[in-house]
Amino acid sequence: IIDAGKAAKLIARDYEIIVVDDGSRDRTAEVVKELGKNDSHIRLITHRQNRGYGAAVKTGMKACTKSWIFFTDSDGQFHYDELQNFAAGRSNADLVIGYRKKRMDPFHRIFVAQVLLKLWNFFLFGLTVRDVDCAFKLFTREVRDAVHLDTESAITVTEFIVKAKALGFSLIQLPVHHYSRKFGHQTGGNWRVILRAARESFTLYKQLHEAL
Repeated sequence: IIDAGKAAKLIARDYEIIVVDDGSRDRTAEVVKELGKNDSHIRLITHRQNRGYGAAVKTGMKACTKSWIFFTDSDGQFHYDELQNFAAGRSNADLVIGYRKKRMDPFHRIFVAQVLLKLWNFFLFGLTVRDVDCAFKLFTREVRDAVHLDTESAITVTEFIVKAKALGFSLIQLPVHHYSRKFGHQTGGNWRVILRAARESFTLYKQLHEAL
């Protein structure tokens, strides 16, 4: 959070830092509240129960009030100093999304993301972005307002990009460094998470094709 504040000051005078606590059992809420006492830019939103990654993303996006929205994960796998490069790309697109130069994850996760997920997204949605789940994205509030999200799973970010592209918003992709996880644990390999994402993917596919 402190690093996010330092990066935000370099690119904006008016900013907010929104932290979504997805029903965690650690000291997340306590720590954020303590930091917020000395920094009015910090806002905490808490889910009473763990609702999953997609729900946390939706909650955070909905709460944003500024003209540009940046979102990332809090596991320490990205450095905020690269946000300046993304801010520089704002004049060229409505969405600036990152792709990991070299993904620092276990082999099985890289295989799933770089092979299986890419094929899945291409055949279901025609999506060809390099790294759809890279948690380093910058976009306008106009995009946020225009895209109605129906999913609340690991497929939510895919839904956001697919619908934004369908609405005609422009997109550019920029490389970003990726580092080994420092905090938390991965849920992408959990079968419940995978099955929920698959179920919502088919629902989204049906929804998009019915709209044609």
